[in-house]
Amino acid sequence: MTSGQPLPQDREALTIAEVAERTGLSHDTLRYYEKAGLIERVGRTTGNQRRYDGADLAWLEFLLRLRETGMAIADMQRFAQLRAKGNVSVADRLAMLREHRAELAERIRALRRNARALDNKIDHYEWLLGESPEQPGSEA
Repeated sequence: MTSGQPLPQDREALTIAEVAERTGLSHDTLRYYEKAGLIERVGRTTGNQRRYDGADLAWLEFLLRLRETGMAIADMQRFAQLRAKGNVSVADRLAMLREHRAELAERIRALRRNARALDNKIDHYEWLLGESPEQPGSEA
């Protein structure tokens, strides 16, 4: 969530506009998440307007973490389906998260390797421009 605001208490419900502001997700994305089965159907007012509670926001925050770490929507949907089954699916959810974490760790290692290569090239060009007194180890 982008705002850092506290989650609402169970008795407090937020409108879709308030949730969009807190999460940075658009109204359309929130509706899509519901339609795609990523979030269970949220509570409604008598006028059929969505109302999100603290549990909804906590789940959305976790979905955002999954998305930001590169989990595919299809995998997020599978995870949400497993979550909806309750405790009988804990082992499957744990396995999914462990696999995703391992993939994330490999991507982090690759990003670090790439950052080192960029740093070496930057050092080299700074040396060519006379911005660095030491000759770097790599050349153009």
